Amino acid sequence: MMTAPAAWADVTAGQVWADFKGYMEGFGYSITAEEAQDAGRLTVTGISMTMQMPEDAGTATFEAPDMSFTDNGDGTVSVTMPEMSTLDFAVDAEDEGDVSGTIDYGQTGFAMTVSGSPGDMFYDYSADEMSVALSSLAVEGESVQIDTAQFTIRDMQGQSTVKLDDLRRVAQRMTMGALAYELDMVSPEDDGGRLTMKGELTSPEFDGTLATPLEPLDSDDPNAMIEAGMAVDGGFTHSGGRTEFRFVEEDDAVEGTASSESGEVSVRMDAGQMGYTLGARGLNLRAESAELPFPVELAMAESLLDFTVPVTPGEEPQDFGLTLTLGDFTMSDMIWQMFDPAGQLPRDPATVALDLKGKARLDAPLMAPETMESDEAPGELRELSISSLIVRLAGAELTGVGDFTFDNTDTTTFDGMPRPEGALDLRLVGGNTLLDTLVNMGMLPQEQAMGARMMMGLFAVPGDGEDTLTSKIEVNEAGQVLANGQRLR
Repeated sequence: MMTAPAAWADVTAGQVWADFKGYMEGFGYSITAEEAQDAGRLTVTGISMTMQMPEDAGTATFEAPDMSFTDNGDGTVSVTMPEMSTLDFAVDAEDEGDVSGTIDYGQTGFAMTVSGSPGDMFYDYSADEMSVALSSLAVEGESVQIDTAQFTIRDMQGQSTVKLDDLRRVAQRMTMGALAYELDMVSPEDDGGRLTMKGELTSPEFDGTLATPLEPLDSDDPNAMIEAGMAVDGGFTHSGGRTEFRFVEEDDAVEGTASSESGEVSVRMDAGQMGYTLGARGLNLRAESAELPFPVELAMAESLLDFTVPVTPGEEPQDFGLTLTLGDFTMSDMIWQMFDPAGQLPRDPATVALDLKGKARLDAPLMAPETMESDEAPGELRELSISSLIVRLAGAELTGVGDFTFDNTDTTTFDGMPRPEGALDLRLVGGNTLLDTLVNMGMLPQEQAMGARMMMGLFAVPGDGEDTLTSKIEVNEAGQVLANGQRLR
């Protein structure tokens, strides 16, 4: 009785192979292979995976490397693959031309052990090095010259769990010592152009979950996939990256380096919301060309794009949001010298940041093909809050916050737009000083500066500090627009 639970938790080689097939078939692949069983070892050869492309545009076929599954005698299974293998692919796309090629797959010190039980498996894997390289590519039978297109992972460790209930649920975490990439290709336009790129990311990590229906997915209809239970929540991070690049076209060449101290990419999507995050810190770019008298050097302390939108219709308004940050942007003194040789403009770091939140009622599935192809709005905007607005540049700073609601029964007051009601508070520091400096530099004509001051006088009033203006823009329930209590509309 005491040993029975261990026996129940065993997995066999055939069950692990069946789990792999089920995972790929859930994404719409049709799989054929030859299986040979011998003394606790299952060898699978001639693995072919075919998928029908969206909108009946053709098929994509992948010939995968051989795999072997060995029962270890303790209820676990070891999975092995050749140290060097190839993956052939062919895409037969109607009206787009055929694409085919070969990917070389290499690994050193790869080990994978699967444990658990059918419907609840745990994968533990590692590798000293893994590489994927595109060795050949042909479009409509014509070869495309790609001398190098490869990425390599070193010191990889990972764990995955696969659970089956009403869905296939996968949770995965993977760490790497480094991810290197290299590209060297000739321009397909046959104009003599050539692009070379080489770089590396330090300590990349991936952590995420995926839920997919047990039945094959219909890739033609993303909304049907979501309604069937598909959900994704995962992110990729790294602790530093560097890229060297060179692009040659005719007699000109542009080359340089780009680097960052850290970065992240994440995606999340389910029946409730869809969102993306793309961010980096410590960005630096240096580029030079024969057509430029000096190198171009740019830097940014932080960049961030994050947005969330609802995807499933409902009677009640749902949350959405957008955050955009371009923080502490700087450029080299050589670039400043081009338009400000006397150093009249402050060279403080520049920042643009916006944080929006709101509510909207979605009347149609956002990811449904008919919604994406329609020119009509899929719902109604109900609320919008500007949590933060910052524009800081050349010694001037504009900040603001505001809140608005929208009456969708009135689309005539503002010519087709639902009538807003609310207020936006703005504050400008250093605006007049910046105008004076631009006029003295000859970059802004006096009459244009005068027009800008008249506009500021119309919309703003003096604030509580030197060279400070404030403005309160309101839209009331009657559709009137007021600036600091003065009616403009």
